[in-house]
Amino acid sequence: MFKLIVEKELREILGSAKFAVTFGISSILLLLTFYIGARNFQVSTAQYEAATRENLRKLDGLSEWDEVRNFRIYLPPEPVSSLVMGVSNDIGRTSDIRGSGEITAKDSRYGEDPVYAVFRFLDLNFIFQIVLSLFAILFAYDAVNGEKERGTLRLTLANAVPRGTYIAGKIAGSFIALAVPLLVPILLGALLLIIMRIPLSPEDWMRFALVVAAGYLYFGVFLSMSLFVSSVAEKTSTSFLLLLVVWIFSVMIIPRTAVLLAGRAVDVPAVDELVSQKSRYSASLWQEHRKKLAEFRAPENTPMEEVMNKFQEFMSDLGAERDEKMDAFSHRLNEQRENAQLVQESLAFGLARISPSAVFSLLSTSISATGVHLKDEYKRQAEQYQKQYAEFMKGKTGRNPSGGFVFRMSMDDDQQEKKKINTAEMPVFGFEQPPVRAALGSIVMDFGILALFNMVFFAGAFLAFLRFDPR
Repeated sequence: MFKLIVEKELREILGSAKFAVTFGISSILLLLTFYIGARNFQVSTAQYEAATRENLRKLDGLSEWDEVRNFRIYLPPEPVSSLVMGVSNDIGRTSDIRGSGEITAKDSRYGEDPVYAVFRFLDLNFIFQIVLSLFAILFAYDAVNGEKERGTLRLTLANAVPRGTYIAGKIAGSFIALAVPLLVPILLGALLLIIMRIPLSPEDWMRFALVVAAGYLYFGVFLSMSLFVSSVAEKTSTSFLLLLVVWIFSVMIIPRTAVLLAGRAVDVPAVDELVSQKSRYSASLWQEHRKKLAEFRAPENTPMEEVMNKFQEFMSDLGAERDEKMDAFSHRLNEQRENAQLVQESLAFGLARISPSAVFSLLSTSISATGVHLKDEYKRQAEQYQKQYAEFMKGKTGRNPSGGFVFRMSMDDDQQEKKKINTAEMPVFGFEQPPVRAALGSIVMDFGILALFNMVFFAGAFLAFLRFDPR
């Protein structure tokens, strides 16, 4: 009996004109998503490589490592982030490396092309969260009460079909009829990535598969939710209206309200306020620095070259001391803000998780490593690189590159052509995307929440159908 009900659902859905139209639109959007994602990755990679080359080209012709200034590093594009973008376009992707001091990322993609911030890119998160959830509602809002209005439900139950078997067959048939055909454009999209030579590693393919699995689980939530509402509401028009309201709350209202409430509940110091405090403290350190400079005295009858060397060493020590104090002060302020921000994020995401749409969005960005922690990870790796850069420059010049001014005395021997520095010796910044296991806890939790949503709505549909009057 279960098999007959599933086959009936398959025939009704796959044979309808509504399925042909909606499936065609969804397939086009999915393929477009893969193509746009692949092209964005190719363009972003070309821009990244050009910026990296230009960064090194600016150093051509220098003969002293002391002359190196304004060295930059860039956040490279990742293949999976082109499919699930998260916050990867919102955060700064360029950082100046000075050897010490706080690193600030700048030049976000939306800062360079603000039109994309108004009309966001098409990605898998959007397709599953918006398009396919509506796709599920459109086909399942009348799964039960529609059968009643057409008179087919009473005839079916007259054949002594167990209600549990009927409701299970309905949801299984609907899921197979709607979800399985969507695998075709998804697999074609994956093939398109290969054809366009997008360099996906085995872990990238695993991320992609997990995002698709999460999307199907999320799709199942709205399918079972629609079946539940259809079993509760008497009329199909009522169930469609209720589901539309639930969809609006789930996708648009609850996530934004959760962020707003968390922002009101937890006070996070503004970035401008921290910048002001750091600026005032830096000014006070410079006052101390100048006083100590005025106290510098070289021993009498010391050769000028030795005086300059001692003064340079004195300046370097002062700069290192100032940077150490400034770093400690900045670290303390940043840590206080980050702790408050973590509490705020935890509260916001906790409240937002009552919405299946928010759960899917958090899950997909966690899998693809494009969530809110991408900025922190980039900053952490940039700080590690800055230490490596400082050690390299100190080995070349004998001092920290941000230690102070450099004084040189020109000699006749210096007039001859000097050998140029070899920029190939410089350490290379390579951003390493955190592995999937780094976010395994949140990924497993969000998969569990989506599975729980499915079970709760199916159980609700089952219990509601037991009391449903087919007459």
